[in-house]
Amino acid sequence: MRPSSSMKRLSAAAGIVSLLFPTFAPAAEACTGIFLKATDGSVVHARTLEFALDLDSEVIVVPRGFARRGDTPDGKAGLEWTTKYASVGANGAGLPYIFDGLNEKGLAVGLFYFPGTAGYMPYTAADAAKTMAPWQIGSWLLETAASVDEARAAVAKIVLPAVVLKAWGFAPPVHYIVHDASGKSIVIEYVGGKLTVSDNPLGVITNSPAFDWHMTNLRNYLNFSIYNAPPVMLGKVKLEPLGQGSGMLGIPGDFTPPSRFVRAVAFTQSILESATGGEAVLEAFHILNNFDIPKGAARDEKKDAQGNVVADYTLWTSANDLKARRFYIRTRANSQIRSVDLMKMNLDAKDIVKFSIKGQEVIKPLVP
Repeated sequence: MRPSSSMKRLSAAAGIVSLLFPTFAPAAEACTGIFLKATDGSVVHARTLEFALDLDSEVIVVPRGFARRGDTPDGKAGLEWTTKYASVGANGAGLPYIFDGLNEKGLAVGLFYFPGTAGYMPYTAADAAKTMAPWQIGSWLLETAASVDEARAAVAKIVLPAVVLKAWGFAPPVHYIVHDASGKSIVIEYVGGKLTVSDNPLGVITNSPAFDWHMTNLRNYLNFSIYNAPPVMLGKVKLEPLGQGSGMLGIPGDFTPPSRFVRAVAFTQSILESATGGEAVLEAFHILNNFDIPKGAARDEKKDAQGNVVADYTLWTSANDLKARRFYIRTRANSQIRSVDLMKMNLDAKDIVKFSIKGQEVIKPLVP
């Protein structure tokens, strides 16, 4: 069940949202997820999270044996479960659910905004016992599944309707990426009221449109190369590249989901493979530097009713080492990478453990 303290935190976050955006519109359309493998067999899932205001995220550790219950559109008791596996990751808005993280078996799940495309399943009261809300499915998979195959089988048995997050007044449109320690990856989407599960051999995800559209769109960039372009002769004139990276000339550089998807594929497919999971984690953060959105660089033309600029910006960037079972995170305010080693936590604790990720950048002076 959702702890009362979490309900209080959610209510507080909701108050901030309603004050800043009384007609709150979806504004987290710029998250980017990537996937790396290291030569030692390590698998790393990493992502950015963007929103138009601070979601007051924390890192939380959910223990084994913790009682949960899903939410439904009509307020009836939803799917009930007890956590089989402990998990760690980042939440948002005071919710006791992980938006991005991994479990003790090396399964990782990320929630990504899916506006204009998500179409959840139909619901009747008879479905209540197998129903949960869109923001709960990530934690549910981490707490009950040990592999991508198990996750794929599990989602086929539940009902995921448009449950309104009362604090915001709408059902958050999201889709999901799931990776496991073997290197398998899938994308879970609800479109037109139906569940779609797609294999994701490249391990990349952004936002709308649907995943299959992004994979088709890659065919527009068949000229991409990890190698510099060779010189071209125009009659007697020899044209040579102006510098390194000419093989990526024409790769889109804007912040739209299709462009970020193409860039994420280009970067993850072109880097030199890391030797260890730890090195791959750092490489993932370097890649995601290219997707960090400064505040104001992606904004709506009109201000909200209170005169606030509505602009997505990168709140935090995280990475999951699925072999080592470690979760890493840095924030807009503090670029220092911090981590939690799940296997060093008490996996049978009685309640959720929370870690604050607040704090400002510490700049250390260089001294002789």
